Amino acid sequence: MFAKVNTFGLTGLSSFQVTVESSTEKGTPDFKISGLGDASVQESRQRVLAAMENSGFPADKLRAVVNLSPADVKKSGSLYDFPILVSILASLGEIAPPAEDWAFIGELSLSGELTATNGVLPIADSARKCGIKRIFVPEANVREATLVHGIEVYGIRDIAQLAAFLSGKRALRPAAPFEPEPEDLLRGSDFADVRGQENIKIAIQTAAAGFHNLLMIGPPGSGKSMLAKRIPGVLPPMTFEESMETTAVYSVAGLLDKSSPFISARPFRPVGHTASAAGIVGGGRTPSPGEISLAHNGVLFLDELPEFRRDVLEALRQPLEDKKTVITRASGKTTYPCKTMLTAAMNPCPCGNNGSEGKCSCSEAAIAKYLGKISRPVLDRIDIQVEVRAVAYDQLRSEEQGMSSAEMRENIQKARELQKERFKGTGLLFNSEIPPDKLREFCVMDDGAEEFLRNTFDSLGLSARAYDRILKVARTVADIDGSRIIQRKHISRAVQYRTLDRKYW
Repeated sequence: MFAKVNTFGLTGLSSFQVTVESSTEKGTPDFKISGLGDASVQESRQRVLAAMENSGFPADKLRAVVNLSPADVKKSGSLYDFPILVSILASLGEIAPPAEDWAFIGELSLSGELTATNGVLPIADSARKCGIKRIFVPEANVREATLVHGIEVYGIRDIAQLAAFLSGKRALRPAAPFEPEPEDLLRGSDFADVRGQENIKIAIQTAAAGFHNLLMIGPPGSGKSMLAKRIPGVLPPMTFEESMETTAVYSVAGLLDKSSPFISARPFRPVGHTASAAGIVGGGRTPSPGEISLAHNGVLFLDELPEFRRDVLEALRQPLEDKKTVITRASGKTTYPCKTMLTAAMNPCPCGNNGSEGKCSCSEAAIAKYLGKISRPVLDRIDIQVEVRAVAYDQLRSEEQGMSSAEMRENIQKARELQKERFKGTGLLFNSEIPPDKLREFCVMDDGAEEFLRNTFDSLGLSARAYDRILKVARTVADIDGSRIIQRKHISRAVQYRTLDRKYW
């Protein structure tokens, strides 16, 4: 007999519809799977047979051919276990054939229970777009799948439960939509706790308001890491669309909290300097998202930047520019989004005292080698570069409180409202995303600003990329100032944020 059911495959964040066709007949026991499945798909045979036996469906004499259509598309993962078993049971007449607008996704344990599967969120969204009305997933993935509106989600505990439902012996109700609780966006430590460094707070405020990349250079103990860790508390809240994008990345990576599978706060991903290029930009035999994609719509923090291997830093160049990572393998290309605010911190030399009051023990050659690990193209992609100086004793003991996270967040939100109004209908969210062909439209300068930028461009010998980024930062400075026109003082501030590369490099 013959039966078919719907399921969905996954490549990166892209999901595609797959038809699982099963043909069973009497004869010598045999079980074949065709359709360009990888080793994990071929191993489904053992899991399916064991699950059938342990769920009360004899499989010792099973003769079946299963095809995953389209047969010319590479398929990987254990998410095909469930639909393969359902199609076989339907072809054997053990259960009623599922409706054409139903889909099944999930991995089987040998006992016949369904286990959590990665990537259910993008799969459920793709199923809805393909006209699927009901989707059956493991119970552990129910909340995640119900984030997609317009499709009924059924959580299945085991094969026996599904068989009873399809045989009409047991009723099942679709799961209620998961309603995530709002997170405390002003979470973590407060910038008010940071003594001194008011100019650095202003730079961070600008970076957060426009989602600009940020580099802090200063001696050890000046507070670079402490400042970076407080950035999540002042970032503008994510839109629902941004949250769904970020949640989808974590779903594919298998990093979602199954009890609360929705990411509403911008991610903050601190990465140590021992990380590999694959760990940061993504990779592996079956390409998985790297740290830069896990920081999508949030912050990627690289501490001790020159301690990273040169090839790792160079691997960041294209993702930072294109806002996506493309991982190429023999089986094809996998793309992950990475619209990320890069925040980096570093010492000015190996000992950390170059340019500070402390005595530097490094030779010029050692300093040049240390700084040389960071190339000019990488620096060109960092919009705001600031020098963090050591805090004086009097500042540490001062009773005067500096700018707080709440104050910074209020200023950032005002700038964010101006950007929402400016970019309405364009698909853009932040000033850092303005494409070169839209700079004249969105970055209008007065005469004084125009003249100052022209003189600066000629005197400093700026690149075209540096010109673009200065304009974008100046646009954000003007937004925080409440000005719709970029003035000379706004350009001046943006230029100041681009001078450290000339001081140190």
